[in-house]
Amino acid sequence: MLTDTAGSQQLLKGINRMALVRHLCANPGVSRADLAVAVRLTKSTVSLLVRELLDEGWLVERDIVASGDLGRRPTPLFIHPSRLLLLGAEVGIDTTRVVATSLTGEILASTVSRHGANNSAKACIAGLSAALLKVRKQLESAEHQIIGIGVGLPGGVDELSGVLNFAPNLGWRDVPFGTLLGEKLASTALAGIPMFLQNEADVAVLGEMEFNPSRASDPLLYVSVNQGVGAGVIVGDRLLTGWHGFAGEVGHIILQLNGPLCSCGRKGCAEALIGLRAMSRGADKSEKSDKVNQGEAAQTAPTASGESPWAAIQRGLQARDTGTMRAVKKAGTYLGVLLQNLTAAYDPACIVLGGAGVELGDGFVQPALQTLNAYAAAANLAPPDVRVSRFGADAVAVGAAALARYRLTRPLAAPAFSGTAGA
Repeated sequence: MLTDTAGSQQLLKGINRMALVRHLCANPGVSRADLAVAVRLTKSTVSLLVRELLDEGWLVERDIVASGDLGRRPTPLFIHPSRLLLLGAEVGIDTTRVVATSLTGEILASTVSRHGANNSAKACIAGLSAALLKVRKQLESAEHQIIGIGVGLPGGVDELSGVLNFAPNLGWRDVPFGTLLGEKLASTALAGIPMFLQNEADVAVLGEMEFNPSRASDPLLYVSVNQGVGAGVIVGDRLLTGWHGFAGEVGHIILQLNGPLCSCGRKGCAEALIGLRAMSRGADKSEKSDKVNQGEAAQTAPTASGESPWAAIQRGLQARDTGTMRAVKKAGTYLGVLLQNLTAAYDPACIVLGGAGVELGDGFVQPALQTLNAYAAAANLAPPDVRVSRFGADAVAVGAAALARYRLTRPLAAPAFSGTAGA
């Protein structure tokens, strides 16, 4: 049982309340007595806290199914499926995606919008604000209450200050994202709601931990392959962010000396060998020289027909175009090398793959797994469990909602951006 040394009585109460919530998220249907044993609190304390959580909409009781057994059976408790909700948003290179989820990750509303020609930070923040309000409006029932907003961003984030340090594929630096978004949401239905910001891969790994738990998944890595390459790392139930918020920027691990130019300005980064530009360049029979400037390296525009680069690669795979298949296989092989390096660094129990690259299917994923397994076999080691995210294209947005739950239900976790939407 937690003691007063953990902080004030109010903080201690909050810690104990959220311990009950987290246990029920992972173990729905347990009784008050089971909760007391699991979180090491007295039955009377648990009964008092459960009553408060029921009244506030965190929990709900379900009717007991008659079994014919004698005696009174304990009433099972569950997380309320729709009373308290979370908003999660992904600000991507080309689009903004917003979802509203329950406390256990079920998507109840969503929207996707493109940035358009203007992808400046201020324009994207304005679009994000509109998308958040649009999803909030979709929740017509008066019983819904948004208790947290999470945002996944394509770069390094200082979570405490809400500043996006660097988004190389958008050319953004030192953007006070949390403050600017809070100003946009002032005097709206979302004003005053706690807001949390983090890197896109970091929120995606939280989505896997919070909303798709596994008994043997710590350390847990989430590796995202989009235009860039990133990773989120969970160790000991905690998100590893690093001193400057750059932990997990594995797209800028050097895999090849004097390799192709990366958007960050270095050569041979994982992103330049695995990401969208690598596959597009390899599939393009009129391949351009790698001697392009950083601005060119950072952009991969839709084709003249409006088809996205990912769709063009997918079309090439379906048509069994030799250049496309070779480029995708080569990128997948380099992904396997990256996974081997991450395995050596973190000894993960599980690696989850996500992002648009993974949606290319076996032509990309299988070479990665074959390479990883070959390295493991050479060292006479068992490879880590590798699976694809079950959230698909919504992985970052759902993960951003998970970031809000992660922070709200862990009062003693590392501090997050202290602002609120519209505050």
